[in-house]
Amino acid sequence: MGFLNLAATVFGVVTLLLFGAALAAAAAAGGALDCTTVTGLISACSAFITYGSPDPLPGSPCCEAMTTLGTVAETGGSSGGVCRCLLGLIATYNPNATAIATLPGFCGIDMGFIIDPNTDCAYAP
Repeated sequence: MGFLNLAATVFGVVTLLLFGAALAAAAAAGGALDCTTVTGLISACSAFITYGSPDPLPGSPCCEAMTTLGTVAETGGSSGGVCRCLLGLIATYNPNATAIATLPGFCGIDMGFIIDPNTDCAYAP
């Protein structure tokens, strides 16, 4: 059973790295951010978003995904795109919208904007 957990964890980390690389490449190329990529990264947090547990911890696949999103939003000039995609997910996952909004806090990262339905993504840095 331990081997299966390890294999699943390794697969999850590799998947996150590939999504992160794709997201970074899109940002570096100046292309529009694809919300499918953001959704793919956030899927690492699906248990928390859906059920409210387990709480994501720094270093977990969920927090690694959030860190990747935060880094790309900050350095790639894609914060508005990341913001719009996350707000779209909040609308989709309502009434568990607060779960998405709390992810940066659990993971100890700053997205550069507040994940809230009232956020105007045009002002995301």
